[in-house]
Amino acid sequence: MEKTKAQPYWQPYYAGLGLGLVLLLSYMLLGQGLGGSGAFARLLYSIMHSVAPGHVEGNPYMAKYFADGANPLNNALVFLVIGVFTGGLISGLLAGRVRKTVEKGPNISVKGRFIFAFAGGTLMGFAARLARGCTSGQALSGGATLALGSWAFMFAVFAGGFAAAWFVRRQWL
Repeated sequence: MEKTKAQPYWQPYYAGLGLGLVLLLSYMLLGQGLGGSGAFARLLYSIMHSVAPGHVEGNPYMAKYFADGANPLNNALVFLVIGVFTGGLISGLLAGRVRKTVEKGPNISVKGRFIFAFAGGTLMGFAARLARGCTSGQALSGGATLALGSWAFMFAVFAGGFAAAWFVRRQWL
């Protein structure tokens, strides 16, 4: 099989415009904004319910997802995440960017990169459930509705990322 040259990335302004239009359509068609952590929580609750239904139904927070025989996976957010994954895969295949690789700096091993990625993902996932929403939901959906808390959150995220970058910069330089 002949290797194809990867296509250039989109201009960020066009990509941002596209994302804004998707967000607008999400509000118009679904009545809610974008976000991903809710879909993963629903998947986790479904798995937990199949293993220990009594525990899940005894927890008031998780039980509401199964009230009146409801299926927590029958939700727009679940289909949104499936669509994001599928669309990203198709886009990557068409652009010639799908390959087995680990993006890392010269001063960290592949194992170290995976450890940092897993730790960061775990921390972000925990924080998203604690905050009852992920950065997509807060920044995009909350910011689009001009929610003051969402704007404050995003300024805090950028400030925290800028401050934390000093501690991990040697891994990438």
